Parts: sequence; C-alpha cells; structure tokens
Amino acid sequence: MADSQALTALTAAQLAEKIHAREVTSREVTQAFLDKIAEVDGELNAFLHVDADGALAAADAVDQALARGTAPASGLAGVPLAFKDNLVTTDQPTTAGSRMLEGYLSPYDATVTKRLRAAGIPILGKTNMDEFAMGSSTENSAYGPTRNPHATDRTPGGSGGGTAAALAAFEAPLGIGSDTGGSIRQPAALTETVGVKPTYGQVSRYGLIACASSLDQVGPAARSVLDAALLHEVIAGFDPMDATSVDRKVPGVVDAARTGLDGDLNGVRVGVVSELNGGEGFQQGVVDSYHAALNQLEGQGAELVEVSCPRFADALNAYYLIMPCEASSNLARFDGMRYGHRGGDDGRHSAAEVMAISRAEGFGPEVKRRIMLGTYALSVGYYDAYYLQAQRVRTLVAQDFERAFAEADVLATPTTPTTAFRLGEKVSDPLQMYAFDLCTLPLNLAGLAGMSLPGERAKDTGLPVGLQLMVPAFGEDTLYRVGAAFEVGRGGA
Repeated sequence: MADSQALTALTAAQLAEKIHAREVTSREVTQAFLDKIAEVDGELNAFLHVDADGALAAADAVDQALARGTAPASGLAGVPLAFKDNLVTTDQPTTAGSRMLEGYLSPYDATVTKRLRAAGIPILGKTNMDEFAMGSSTENSAYGPTRNPHATDRTPGGSGGGTAAALAAFEAPLGIGSDTGGSIRQPAALTETVGVKPTYGQVSRYGLIACASSLDQVGPAARSVLDAALLHEVIAGFDPMDATSVDRKVPGVVDAARTGLDGDLNGVRVGVVSELNGGEGFQQGVVDSYHAALNQLEGQGAELVEVSCPRFADALNAYYLIMPCEASSNLARFDGMRYGHRGGDDGRHSAAEVMAISRAEGFGPEVKRRIMLGTYALSVGYYDAYYLQAQRVRTLVAQDFERAFAEADVLATPTTPTTAFRLGEKVSDPLQMYAFDLCTLPLNLAGLAGMSLPGERAKDTGLPVGLQLMVPAFGEDTLYRVGAAFEVGRGGA
C-alpha cells in the first residue's frame, strides 16, 4: 500500500509515471487525494462538491486498462483533478458559485469535461468560485469564501480561488479554471501555484457557463509548469461546437516545457513593461520579488528590454465596461422562467414579478452590480459613450501588445500588485477590488496567452508572489519554455 502523504506531494508528471509503470494504482492515488480533501477542506472550503465514487470509478477504469496491457489514454491517465464549478458535468452539480443554479445537473458534458474523461483523468469534484466568475477573492461565492492555505485569514484570489487553494493544499495535483480577467493567473500568484490562460479560442468554451463571452478562456492550473503543459495538451484543440474555437494546431507545449528544463534562456528577449513596474498601488515586497525574477531571467541568459504599453493605464476602465455589458446579456437567461432558481411561484405573481423575485433571490450583490452597470452602459443614449469607447480602448491595448512583441519574445510583469489581502478587507470597496486585476486583464482584452508562476516570496509579508509571463497569440510553446526555465532557475519542480 503506497504512502498517502508521499503520493500527494508528487507532481502530476511523477504520479503519471508511477501509475503507468504500475508501481502504484490510480485508485490509490485518487484515494490519497480524497483523504486529503476530507482532512483539510473543512477549513479551506475549496470544494463545493466531492464525487468520491465517480473519481474512484474513473481511476479503476484506468487501472483495469493498464492491467490488460492497453496503452494509457493520455500522458495524465489516472491522475485526478479539481474542476472549477462553471464547466458543466452530467454527474456532478454545476452551480457557478451561485444560488441561482443551486443543485443544477447538466444534461450534457462540456467539451473540456469530455476531453478529461477520454484522457482517463478522474474528476475529484467541483471547486469554489466567485459567483458566475465575478470577483477577485472567491468571497462572492454564495457558498462561503475559500481560504488561502498559506494564510487562512486571507483570500486565495478569484474567481478561481477554489482550484488554486486545492492545489496549494495538496488536495489535487491538477486543476481546471477559467480566466476572464485573470481568474486563473491571479489565484495562482496568491497560492504559489502555476496558472495558464491560453490564447482565446484555443480551448473550447462549449459547456462553460459564460461570464463575458469575448473574454472567457478555459485553462490549466498545476503545481509545476510541466504539469500545466501536460494538462494543456489534453484540453486544447479545435471544437466545432464552439463558434469562437480556432482551427489551428496547438503548439507543442509539453516538448517546450521539457526543453525549458535545461534552464537556458540565451537569445530570449524579455520585455519589462514600464507601466507595470511598480509605483502607486504596488506593494514593495511584490516589486522587489519582480525585480529579483528579472535578475534571475537575465542571469539565465535572457535579454531584458524595456517596453511601453501606455494604454494599459486605460485597460482597467475598459474591461469593467466590456465585461459587465457581456455579463448582463449572458445572465439575462437566468430569470426563473427559462433557467435558474424560481421564486414567487405561488400563483399570486405575474410572469414579470416572478422573474424579478427570482433574480433578486438568486443573484448575489456583485452579480447584480455588474448586471446593472452593463445594462446601463448598453442602453440607448449611452452605448456609444461607454461600450463603444471601451471597445476602442481594447483595440489600442491590443496595438500596445503588438508593438511590445516587435521588441520582445515574452513580456514579464507582476501577476498582482499586492500579495493576498485579508478576507473582508476589500468587500465593501468594489473599485479597490477591481484594481487588483490591474496586471492580468490587459491580456484578456487582447485575447493573448499568459502564465503566472511562483516567484520569490514577498519579504514584507512572507506571502507568495507571482511572476506573469505573456506571449503573442498561439505562442504557448515560448510561454512554457520560458516558464519551465524560470522554474528550474528558482529550484522548482
């Protein structure tokens, strides 16, 4: 019988190697993580639903196939995973962190769900998140906040704080998230894990409960760059069920990550974005960690190039118009008549009243705030002044990236302006909460790819700091190569 604690400490790649060599069974590995969830999740609240029976059944299927001599279905076959609760599954509830969808069981699987099942990856359960992915701290979940395993009085980030916390607490070796303005990368930074936002259109959004359709992208989360690459390879690729899916070959991310393990960055130009290099709103410990990361990259052979992206200063305002506008449209379907929680259904209310009551009861304060903001900005007389102007800024942000990538192969910035803040600290100040996405959201506006990976901890708080790497569209091979090299240079996995 394998040692449970030793198993949960291994990387996904190491676990896969042992499972496929039949040194340990997928059932033993999966049970070890289920035991860890039972041990620590009462305090953390990373999972909203745990499917022990389903995960063990999937693990058994992998073990039986290997016993018959069948080749593993994927490089991660048998390695379990934590799944953000806004991708639909037929065998587990999907709530998107909202009372509006409490207990909802989908009649179909998301494309990403299908790809995970086909790859032989057991799904441990669904993880906590800000309601409908609207938030930066997982405090907007209708089911209570998730706590950061590194400091349980602090946030693990958002909106995908549940997945990141599960990884950091060794409740899972792999995770799936969605990134609308930083919801994979930002929690990764606060929990000392790895999170990747792929190029828009590279991973199917079919079966993802939409927040903002032109910004949302599903991506991998892990504790090492190679693990993230292995998962990226499983979930990426063209899907005719998604109108925004791009029919283009996925870069060789696993090979790129393995190449990066030599730590050599000679010939790589790293752009230092002057607008995100400290200043007002940036914690000194984060800035110091960022500069230490830049020095490390340079020491590994990379050339540092200063680049300017002046429209990044306007990206925050543009994002928080575009995203609420799209969210108000997407969430219109949850009215108690077509989808979602139904209130006031006692025969005494009109259809309009039932819808109003259902939405008042089903949605939380932040979702209501963004619906109202988006609806206002899209209304007659304000569309041109707000939404259209925001889209123009979006184009300018994309042009800033284009100019920067003419000078650099990869851009490097802090992932977040500060380390993890205390739970409750920003809840009453939405503008302060929104500003926490300052470094991550420009990438979503432009539809490009990025990664957050652990840097040196902040000396002033002792908490994790993330380094964000950004590359042009479909440049994930460069992203994983540089990320793996940086990780090795720090003495990581």
